[in-house]
Order: sequence, then structure tokens, then C-alpha cells
Amino acid sequence: MAQATGRKAGGGLARPVTPSADLAEICGKDPLPRSQVVSKVWDHIRKNNLQNPQNKREIVADDKLKKVFGGKDRVSMFEMNKHLSNHLK
Repeated sequence: MAQATGRKAGGGLARPVTPSADLAEICGKDPLPRSQVVSKVWDHIRKNNLQNPQNKREIVADDKLKKVFGGKDRVSMFEMNKHLSNHLK
């Protein structure tokens, strides 16, 4: 049986974070849990058909995402989370 650590469930993912101005263009400027930020970014990616059809793990950045991805044209799903961290306070 798992031992209680005294921490609340959810922790870092449930805590509201404030998106940067560049990220706010995609997910809004209000503080959101990190999971919601990622979900809204994925909604943007799907709505604008920004996944590489040959490699679904690769995201092709539009103008809004380029600002978040440090000017890169393409990033992997895993790299995307690293870039998102730079835009959350």
C-alpha cells in the first residue's frame, strides 16, 4: 500500500500558472492549470492541422506557435513541453 506523503493530489499539474503574452494568444491570459494549457495548445494544433502527416509526433509551427517555440519551424511533442515551460509563470 502506498504511504501518504502529506501532499495534495494533483500538485504541480493542477496548480494554476499564468501564460506569457505569446502563449496567451493560444490559450488566453487567465491563469490555468498546466494540464489545461497543454490541452488548449493541442486544440490549436488539431484545429489548424499542424501535425506533420508523415510523423505525427512532429508539430509544424504556425506564426503563433513559432513565438512559443523560440522561432523554430518544427518541434517534437516532447520538445513542445519544454518550450511551454518557458512561457508559464
